Amino acid sequence: MQDSSPTAGGGRTIRDIPLPDTQATQALGHALAPLLRAGDAVLLEGDLGAGKTTLARALLRALCGSPDMEVPSPSYTLVQVYDAPLAAVAHFDLWRLDGPDALHELGWDDACEGIVLVEWPDRLGTLAPPDALHVRLLHTADGGRVARLEGWGARLAQAGDMGMGERS
Repeated sequence: MQDSSPTAGGGRTIRDIPLPDTQATQALGHALAPLLRAGDAVLLEGDLGAGKTTLARALLRALCGSPDMEVPSPSYTLVQVYDAPLAAVAHFDLWRLDGPDALHELGWDDACEGIVLVEWPDRLGTLAPPDALHVRLLHTADGGRVARLEGWGARLAQAGDMGMGERS
């Protein structure tokens, strides 16, 4: 695990998790699911093709307890809502969003009472939840990726290695 410190960035924990392949990205989604609770936001950042939707699909399937559940990309609908046992989960893809004002029409306020997963969170503007977990998917020189998790303070710091073989 690479951890700037348990309180890096004013109480924000930072962890780097290697993602050498799609299976590792899916495993991260499954490992994050038990950490979530109603009111949480997970902001998925990264270039096109970085694995945001793959991670979101795995996380949604784990939250809903349905490994074969169909999880369409919300690229055109902008939001898909799922009934998970823990809470309703809204998966937003904001790539095509004109600006944060349009989020209210998509039910952003109600969605935040459950769990929100947001691809392209830079389009949230001031609506970005300050206590969200930021997951940045970064390409590495060897052709793999790294997930940089930032936020959640002690909750993320105490999550163990999440079975992911984190970098030291």
